[in-house]
Amino acid sequence: MKKAVFFLSAILLSFSACSHENAHHGHSPYAGQEKQTVKAISDEDIQKYLDGDGLGLAKAAELNGFPGPKHVLENREKLSLTAEQEKRVEESFQKMKSEAIDLGKRIVDRERELDAFFAGERIDDQTLREKTREIAALQGDLRNVHLRAHLEMKRILSPDQVESYKQIRGYAN
Repeated sequence: MKKAVFFLSAILLSFSACSHENAHHGHSPYAGQEKQTVKAISDEDIQKYLDGDGLGLAKAAELNGFPGPKHVLENREKLSLTAEQEKRVEESFQKMKSEAIDLGKRIVDRERELDAFFAGERIDDQTLREKTREIAALQGDLRNVHLRAHLEMKRILSPDQVESYKQIRGYAN
């Protein structure tokens, strides 16, 4: 039995060493990404930007007890929303979604431009500074849109509903 355990351990260690060596002396972790539509953003994330998805931008709110409108709507029955609350949450969600889609499109467009400048080797320090600052400002605006919607939910829901939301989402203390 001891010989079998030793033998298996030796095999696993050698396999691990080979994998580790290949990871450091082989391909870059970026290998394959050069084929993406926009090199700095995965095709999956591009779609999320274009769909107005959250991309985890509102975690500061979500994980600190500020519900998100999408998840409030998904759990409307469990939260016992009134008709008025449901209407207000839906309006907030649609406004957030619309703004997020607009900003997402603009971010993807600016990332495409930056990518094209690098691909065409037409980039200089000033253009780089302008493009990255523009993208950063748009990303900040997008995060604000998502966080603002969470802030609004706290004004629409009762404290008991907020507690229920945290329980439903698995954040209860």
